[in-house]
Amino acid sequence: MSSRQRMKRIVQTIGLVTFVSMSGSADAGLFGFGGDSWQEEVLLHDGSKMIVTRSQTYGGSHEIGQPPPIKEHTISFTPPGSGKRITWTSEYGEDLGRTNFHLLAVHVLKGTPYIVAEPNLCLSYNKWGRPNPPYVFFKYDGRVWQRIPLEAFPTEFTSTNVVLGLSRQFVDAMVKQGVVPAEHIQKQNSSLPQSEYKTLLREPVKPGAEGATNCEERVLYKGHWILPNDPIAKKFIDTQIK
Repeated sequence: MSSRQRMKRIVQTIGLVTFVSMSGSADAGLFGFGGDSWQEEVLLHDGSKMIVTRSQTYGGSHEIGQPPPIKEHTISFTPPGSGKRITWTSEYGEDLGRTNFHLLAVHVLKGTPYIVAEPNLCLSYNKWGRPNPPYVFFKYDGRVWQRIPLEAFPTEFTSTNVVLGLSRQFVDAMVKQGVVPAEHIQKQNSSLPQSEYKTLLREPVKPGAEGATNCEERVLYKGHWILPNDPIAKKFIDTQIK
């Protein structure tokens, strides 16, 4: 590596570490941004429907002048034929500066609930093992949610079924609407161009192909995301910690 390339990498690393440090200090304790809650009518694989309640709070790392990201997102529901209310939460990731996941679907088979989520941006994608297809699956075992591999996710489930677009405009409209109908959810999601949202992919996506996640590989080192085996970044971080 030339001296110019080494200097460029050092500058990039300094910028990354500085941004993380500034964001962490500037956004400590950001619970004052409030939150939102709304309901959706979810279409299940067998044609039945289920009302779910979704809510989210805001806060975390963000650039000055930009609104804070989603800090925590929760969905709660009572599966058909069950009297038990179940809740799943995408929690705040201290190492990410925002919530871990975007919710894509909630399904139920023989009374057992399942969740499909995608990692929230590239840092989360690296944190959750760079899944391909780009999903993280959860199954409720009667007590807690457990992450499961794609092979254990029922083949009956083929679609996303919750609202995927959570821009400020969409959230405000859903809060006012009360319950978002399943037909509205399908129509809105069908307008998204990404193939991984139109149907739940079952096969790995080749790099560069449609649906591939183009995230540079990063690893967490002492609270900072760096390139794998980057001695310059590690040395710089070690110096800052001391």
